Amino acid sequence: MLTDKPTSFDIAQRAGVSQPTVSRALRGDPTVSEATRKRIEAIAAQLNYKVDKNASSLRSRHTNTLALLFFEDPTPDDSLINPFFLSMLGSIARTCALRGYDLLTSFQQLSSNWHVDYEDSHKADGIILLGYGDYETYRARLEQLEAQGTHFVRWGSVQTGQPGTTIGCDNVRGGRDAVEHLIGLGRRRIAFLGQTSSHSPELADRYRGACSAMLEAGIDPDPALQVDAITTEASGYAAAIELLRRGVAFDSVFAGSDLIAIGAMRAFEEAGLDVPGDVSIVGFDDIPAASLSHPPLTTIAQDYAKAGAALVDTLLRQIRAQPVEAAMLPPRLVVRRSTAPKA
Repeated sequence: MLTDKPTSFDIAQRAGVSQPTVSRALRGDPTVSEATRKRIEAIAAQLNYKVDKNASSLRSRHTNTLALLFFEDPTPDDSLINPFFLSMLGSIARTCALRGYDLLTSFQQLSSNWHVDYEDSHKADGIILLGYGDYETYRARLEQLEAQGTHFVRWGSVQTGQPGTTIGCDNVRGGRDAVEHLIGLGRRRIAFLGQTSSHSPELADRYRGACSAMLEAGIDPDPALQVDAITTEASGYAAAIELLRRGVAFDSVFAGSDLIAIGAMRAFEEAGLDVPGDVSIVGFDDIPAASLSHPPLTTIAQDYAKAGAALVDTLLRQIRAQPVEAAMLPPRLVVRRSTAPKA
């Protein structure tokens, strides 16, 4: 018979497993099978069981807290947070709760000492990093985190030789999917709006995938159709204006992000171009604004839910000294009304 306050032993009895298995499952330990973990989590929810975090912390000498660090991005509002990362926040918070961890969320300027402020001061057992600005500057901070033994995982471009562990989208595949979609609509003069240097490796990977798809279709990528842009509407607008100024023929645009695409659509509308008739446009990310733009934006979606869970679970494995490795999540083409066959 259950006591007024359910215990992990009560869950173990109902689930037909040992009490240590229950503890490992509720911590998200990967040694417990997914089916067993889900069964234990369901029983815990039925019993309204809450993990005793204080007791767990005393046993493990951990804070049972993870730190999520957002880095400032230029945005049209005062949030200074890329809306793509806000979409991921819910999944990260939910996964932490399921694993019995608190989440400490902090907004950081890249110029601050964020790389020494958290695990070393015992605020958190590990750090999740979202956003980075200029990757060349950011990388030096990652190397310092790695050198001091900080547990951390980041969302970004997955490349060999990177410091730490990275979870990211298959950006090359996403770039290929975007351009293959445009080519399938009869578009041949495809512009790319976004940075292509090592300072922004995710956008560079998307451009690399785009060029690969063009070459396979017998289309030579035209350097005059690539315009640098950072991930903001204002930058997308300015890049589209520059593309028009160059006077080079184009019939479609693959934008390195949805924000760039939305800004570009505004510039084309002001120039009297019809989207998608004159110019078909594909973005990347599938932020909430993509489905609300005019016209609704065709884009490459990244899986927010899987991304958040992968970040948390990878960091927890690292904290427990278990093997971890980088992972790339598959993208998905979402077709809306910003693309159409060429007349």
